[in-house]
Amino acid sequence: CNQTQKTQIAQTLYCFTMGAFENLINPAYYNRQASFAYAAATNYYRPLFRSGSVKPLWHIMLGTAVIMQTATYIFKEASHISHERAIKKAALEEYKTNHPEKFHH
Repeated sequence: CNQTQKTQIAQTLYCFTMGAFENLINPAYYNRQASFAYAAATNYYRPLFRSGSVKPLWHIMLGTAVIMQTATYIFKEASHISHERAIKKAALEEYKTNHPEKFHH
């Protein structure tokens, strides 16, 4: 790679990065992505619905299960788990202070 090629690569990377950042703050980008997703889903599921396939039902059930499990973990179980971990960590620290001969490494 000579200096010109390095400069071109750096400029291309900069333009790509700035373009990606501009997309993140541009609402039109999200509208475009949503319309593409809607069109793709329509093209995929419409023939399945019309033929009476069970595949869309399975996809809806799977999506609902994933969303519900994630929400349950985030809003209910995560605080309990972090609390239990904090208790265990405090107990381990207390054990280490009371038994220093086992942790001399």
